[in-house]
Amino acid sequence: MVCSFVEGFPYAKRLNEQGYSAFVLYYRYRKNVRHPAPMDDLVRVLWDILSRAEELNLDTDRYSIWGSSAEGHLVASFGTEAMGHANYHLPKPSALVLCYPMITMGEKTHPGSRDNLLSKTPDAAMLDFTSVEKQVTPAYPSTFVWCSNADRTVDPENSRMLAGGLEKNGISHRFVEYHGVGLGEWLACEGWFEKTITFWKGRLSDQQGGK
Repeated sequence: MVCSFVEGFPYAKRLNEQGYSAFVLYYRYRKNVRHPAPMDDLVRVLWDILSRAEELNLDTDRYSIWGSSAEGHLVASFGTEAMGHANYHLPKPSALVLCYPMITMGEKTHPGSRDNLLSKTPDAAMLDFTSVEKQVTPAYPSTFVWCSNADRTVDPENSRMLAGGLEKNGISHRFVEYHGVGLGEWLACEGWFEKTITFWKGRLSDQQGGK
């Protein structure tokens, strides 16, 4: 029901062009779809991909997950132990890539997305539990996060709060503020994709070196 065609497949196509396998997830969203249904969808697809790694010729030890806007909240949540990979007994991704993500369920959230995920009357405990900036621990994956400093849909303070949590917990990360959306051709954010690949490769090198 909700899809931006400047994301998803364009990201996957660019990754393919650089020699990386990529999968695009469609997950349940909007009315009558509550937490943790989107996470269940992500986990179901990831389990399927990992179980077919030999068939698909995949390196499952160094995978990354990417997400933009509301999907950024889903991907960022997957990085937490409470909501994501550890909770579902899945290997931690080598990196997360978050593009102008929704992170918090507090004051700076995107109200419509919060209502869709939690209902219009969520209790305080659930708001805290699903606010990713409150769930970051030293075990969180390496993360590349960027936001549009003129974003009128998702307040850029979301990305800033996450960056603060990553910094506080000593997580390898890169945070950049641009202006733009999607791959950003002809926009100020053009080139973020290549910077992300460089960041991701750096994390892979660290893993190979035992860091």
